[in-house]
Amino acid sequence: MKKVLAINSGSSSFKYKIFSLPEEKVIAEGMADRVGLDGSSFDIELKDGQKHTEDVAIPDQETAVSLLLKALKKYNVVDDLKEIAGVGHRIVAGGEFFKDSALITEDNLHEIFDLKEYAPLHNPAEGEGIKAFMKLLPGVPEVAVFDTSFHQSMDDVHYLYSVPYDYYKKYRVRKYGAHGTSVRYVSMRTAELMKKDLKDLKMIVCHLGSGASITAVKNGKSYDTSMGFTPLAGITMSTRSGDVDPSLLQYVMDKENMSIDEMIKSLNNKSGLLGISGISPDMRDLKFNPDKRAQLARKIFINRIVRYVGSYLVEMGGIDAIVFTAGVGEHDVGVRKGVMDALKFLGLDPDYEANEENGEKFITKPDSKIKALIVPTNEELMIERDVVRLAKLD
Repeated sequence: MKKVLAINSGSSSFKYKIFSLPEEKVIAEGMADRVGLDGSSFDIELKDGQKHTEDVAIPDQETAVSLLLKALKKYNVVDDLKEIAGVGHRIVAGGEFFKDSALITEDNLHEIFDLKEYAPLHNPAEGEGIKAFMKLLPGVPEVAVFDTSFHQSMDDVHYLYSVPYDYYKKYRVRKYGAHGTSVRYVSMRTAELMKKDLKDLKMIVCHLGSGASITAVKNGKSYDTSMGFTPLAGITMSTRSGDVDPSLLQYVMDKENMSIDEMIKSLNNKSGLLGISGISPDMRDLKFNPDKRAQLARKIFINRIVRYVGSYLVEMGGIDAIVFTAGVGEHDVGVRKGVMDALKFLGLDPDYEANEENGEKFITKPDSKIKALIVPTNEELMIERDVVRLAKLD
């Protein structure tokens, strides 16, 4: 039986799922945590629910890959490593070079490393993960699935910034977006649930997690998205500021005697829900906290979502659906309610009772002009399918 690995390598983590073909069943999953740091560990959860964790030094991606391959044999997930027919890797930044997922070879692997300026914490680690698999599973197809590729369908009206055009020509300064793999899955699944062709639908996908983005999907493609040159732009997030007037940055830097690196770090790590509330970056900690700033942070989060939804809705000439996904989108009743309430005047008729429970479903009444849905994301499944498609495993 052929099997496919879906890998998500972060700057200090290594998450994986292994699928059996052709039924696309997850037969094991887990992660290597704190790669390159003290206190690292490796765990694997089998399809029967058994979980095994080992505290072990994991100095690099190659060690993590080695531990994974040994665990797959040790716990009989595979009898022979030759059963692994392909490996798919989530890569944050593909720039304009990778307009689709791609088979990775020694000849184009360097492009992932060359794009590290767009994702310095992620692309190098993800590239090292691919190198490790090439070494330990020689001859097995390696497929890179880029967060940015789905958004390459945007036209220049949407992806260009109003700065000197030479910056784009020289440095490819433009909007790239993120969460594209998630949006691709969610939009396809939404079309299935609505029993319509994806190309006939206009929808807005709200990927609301620690990182959060809003994407307009039209004709099955990304029409526009809230994240920009980096994932710092767009709506308020857990610790990221979202959109900010650049002149404000210079003003605060002068007052606080900050460098640009210190300011960017503040915008990425000390802003958003954490910065506003002063309590926590986690929406679960703010949900029932009566503190005024905690509730203000939630209101601002909802408000910024509504701003982007409203602008995309008008630009596309209306929408058929709005979809909530990722950690907050899938589990925060109040956030979903706040966004839906803002769209009631356009004919969205919320089903508040349905919204009280999480899980894949419609959360509007049957006659609602705009449908609202919860659709749990499944990026790993999209990675597996891209491996099957590009490595011709079907």
